[in-house]
Amino acid sequence: MSNTTWVSHPARWWTPVEEDPQKKKVVCYLCPRECHIPAGSRGFCFVRANEDGRLVLTTYGRSSGFCIDPIEKKPLNHFLPGTPVLSLGTAGCNLGCKFCQNWDISKSREMDKLAGEATPEAIVAAARRAGCRSIAFTYNDPTIWAEYAIDIAKVARREGIRTVAVTAGYISPGPREEFYQWMDAANVDLKAFTETFYRKLTQTHLKPVLDTLKYLRHHTSVWFEITTLLIPGHNDSPEEVEKLCRWILDHLGDDVPLHFTAFHPDFKMMDTPPTPHSTLIRAREQALELGLKFAYVGNVYDLQRESTYCPGCGNVVIERDWFELGAYHISNGACAHCGERIPGVFDPGQRCGDWGRKRIPLRIVPAGA
Repeated sequence: MSNTTWVSHPARWWTPVEEDPQKKKVVCYLCPRECHIPAGSRGFCFVRANEDGRLVLTTYGRSSGFCIDPIEKKPLNHFLPGTPVLSLGTAGCNLGCKFCQNWDISKSREMDKLAGEATPEAIVAAARRAGCRSIAFTYNDPTIWAEYAIDIAKVARREGIRTVAVTAGYISPGPREEFYQWMDAANVDLKAFTETFYRKLTQTHLKPVLDTLKYLRHHTSVWFEITTLLIPGHNDSPEEVEKLCRWILDHLGDDVPLHFTAFHPDFKMMDTPPTPHSTLIRAREQALELGLKFAYVGNVYDLQRESTYCPGCGNVVIERDWFELGAYHISNGACAHCGERIPGVFDPGQRCGDWGRKRIPLRIVPAGA
C-alpha cells in the first residue's frame, strides 16, 4: 500500500436539505436512490460521504487495480474487436446484488481495497504506452465515481483514446446526460425483466435501467451492448427471456447485441446452482428466433455461439475462441462476403486487433513516487 494521504474530492449532483440546516444533511441525486446523508455519514454506495455539510467522493484517484484486458471481456463484441483495453475500478456500489460476482470490490467497506493511485493524465498516458485503444470503467459501477470517470474520459478524448462504461445503468437523468456525453461505448447489465427481481435481489428498480437503455439508443451516439446473467430459478424462464427480448426489439431495435452469461454461485447466493449451458443455448435461440440479429453466450466455452454471424448471408464474420479472434471477415463495417452492414465500431479495412486472451496486471506509479 502507498503511504499517500488520501484527499476527498468535491462531489457533484447533490443539494443541502434546507429544512434541517443545523444537521447539515445533504441529498445525493446521482442515482435514483437519492440518499439523504447526515454529516459524518455515507450513502448506500459507501463512497459518497457528507463531510460537514458537503458531499465528497472518497475514491477519486484511487483504484482497486489496473489491468489490460481484451475488449471482448467487457463484454463488447462489436467495438474495436481484438484490441486491448485498460480496465480500472474503485470500491463500493449503488446496487445491493445478492449474486454479485465482484463482491470483494463492489461491496468493500475497507478503503485498503484501493491499491492504486492515479490521476486521469497518468491513466491515459499508461493506456497509450500499453497500446490500449480504450479505457474501461469496470469491476464496480462507474456511476458512483462519475466525477473521476468523466475527468479520465475528457483527457482520453483529447488523446484519441476511447472510453467504455461497464454499468448496471442505475443513474438519474441529469447526471446520465453528462456522464454519457463523455463515453464512447457501454455494456449495460440488464439483470432481469421483472420489478420483483430488481427489488428483492438488487435492492433497486427496473424502470431506471430501461430508461438508461432507451436514452443511450435514442439520444446518444454511444455504442452499447447488453448483458443478462441468467440465474437458475430467478430470471431464466423462457417467458421472461421472451419479454426481455421483445422489449429490446420494440424499444431499442434488432441490432443491439445481447449477451446471455452463466451464473456461478457467489456472495449471498452460494446455494444457487450454476447456469446450465443448455439454458444459455435456449435463451440465445429464443432471441434470434424473435428477431434479434446478434445474441451471444458467455462465461462458458462455446466457439459457435460466441462468434458473430452476418444477418444477411449467415456466414461467420468474427470467430471467437474465448477472447481470441480467428476468422475475421468485416471490411469497412460490412460483411466481406455479401456487403451487409454489421453494426458496431470497427477499424477501416479488413483488420482486427490481435491482443487475444492476455490479461496483464498494470501498476501506475503516482507522480513523485
